[in-house]
Amino acid sequence: MKVLYSHRTRSADGQRVHIEGLTRALQRRGHQIVMAGPEDAGGNALQVKKPGLMKRLPAAIYECAEFAYSARGYVRLANLAASEAPDILYERYNLHYFAGAWLARRAGLPFILEVNGPLAEERSLHGNLALKKFARRNEVAIWQAADMVLPVTNALADFVRVAGVPDEKIAVIQNGVEQDFLEPADPGRIRDRYGLQGKLVLGFSGFVREWHGVDRAVRYLARANRNDLHLLIVGDGPARGGLEALANELGVAQQVTVTGVVQRDVMPQYVAAFDIALQPAVTAYASPLKLFEYMALGKPVLAPDAANIMEVLHDGENGLMFRGEGFDVALDALVADEALRQRLGAAARETIERDDYTWAANARRVEEVMERLKVERK
Repeated sequence: MKVLYSHRTRSADGQRVHIEGLTRALQRRGHQIVMAGPEDAGGNALQVKKPGLMKRLPAAIYECAEFAYSARGYVRLANLAASEAPDILYERYNLHYFAGAWLARRAGLPFILEVNGPLAEERSLHGNLALKKFARRNEVAIWQAADMVLPVTNALADFVRVAGVPDEKIAVIQNGVEQDFLEPADPGRIRDRYGLQGKLVLGFSGFVREWHGVDRAVRYLARANRNDLHLLIVGDGPARGGLEALANELGVAQQVTVTGVVQRDVMPQYVAAFDIALQPAVTAYASPLKLFEYMALGKPVLAPDAANIMEVLHDGENGLMFRGEGFDVALDALVADEALRQRLGAAARETIERDDYTWAANARRVEEVMERLKVERK
């Protein structure tokens, strides 16, 4: 099929990984993807102004501008639909962005909406949303306009159900991994580069934000008082400075390495250097990419016992879970027991293979949805 893929993502973080992982897998299955994103179609950006200028506006005006931009986005999508004649419209949900919903209704296109978070609630909780009722109404309207909604976890699907979307229009598709993470990866080069030979490496990968809770691992190093432990943070982000300052303050700076941005093609080598993979905190509805990458490389994962994580991990079977302030106790158990680490890591890898948490499998799942919608429209 020919798929018109609509999104508004500019970032190069996990959002981009998801977009590229799925679209490439769909292309490998023979589908043609017509991208409609900020840098697509000749580089004509899908933004009214530079983000920095826009965000200087009062919050309420900025949110109205986000909604108003749907008109421009609609024209862009409609032109692409007219020239490309797609079979399916697939959109990555963005708050206030009605372009896909309008096009689907007016052009009669089957409309699949991928939802990665309840953005009205998310932005409200983080204190940067002024028109809360306006945002919630828009979110519900966009979700209800879709022929199928694809939330990334069952926990997130509950938000979609509360918004009035019936179960038969919901298909949960978790995140996945690229084939590179399923191939053997040699950790030797990374361990040599950062002086990690003979160390027990606690690892975290991804864009580092405050809410990721990586400070727990830094504090653990100070409490454990073991020179053979090392924290390897693979990535960068706004929390980096605070973590490095904390490590200095606690006297464990020599046991913490922050790599900075790492390219995707070498990420498996970095994760392979971990002895224990950390997911110290999680948003309650998210499907963390790092979780599947850890598991694919056979790493024992330490994660909170949040409902969305327990959709994939089972305590003591293919991961180790902690509750509340139990991070240190659970990590103590992993640090002390190599056999436990090996058993959990092997079971984690087996879970990836058994349940097929890969982009290739996700493309097949999306394909099934597309085929069903196409049949229903005949």
